[in-house]
Amino acid sequence: MGLFDFITGSKSPAAGIARQPPATLRAALLGLNRDSAPWQVRDGAPEGVDLVAEWKIVEARWVEIFAKASLTKVFKILMKLDAAKGEVRAVDQDWTVEWRAGVPTLALSAEAFRGQKVEMSFGTAIGFREDFSPGVIYEYRFATGEIKTPLQDAVLANGWRWQGVAFGKL
Repeated sequence: MGLFDFITGSKSPAAGIARQPPATLRAALLGLNRDSAPWQVRDGAPEGVDLVAEWKIVEARWVEIFAKASLTKVFKILMKLDAAKGEVRAVDQDWTVEWRAGVPTLALSAEAFRGQKVEMSFGTAIGFREDFSPGVIYEYRFATGEIKTPLQDAVLANGWRWQGVAFGKL
């Protein structure tokens, strides 16, 4: 364990776990996708990386939930697989967004972040339902760990190291 592993969120696999080939790891990470999750893992070629994990903020099923929750951040994890070192180098990014007519757009006074982040937001809306009975309209919880933890678990289970990058090149 390195000196800054706690700060960067870097983790090593348990002793004795055989390192799987990059294609197997990539398949395991893409295999984390499911319809019920508010995040996805996709090819990262447009960003110049191997994979990207991000909130499904523009997917029709999730737009209403994110908009109602007034989610103001778009969170991504950019990942590069380094087969020579047996590590997945990961950097977190987020941007501020504004909602206009139920559609997310980058805020005019956008702020951005790059590094390693741990964040959680949650809330509940209580009001009158369609049948005029009082109750919970919706509940939400968005935590960076909801995306990051399954990714790290998959990386470690395949014998690779999760290397959080706070500064420098991914």
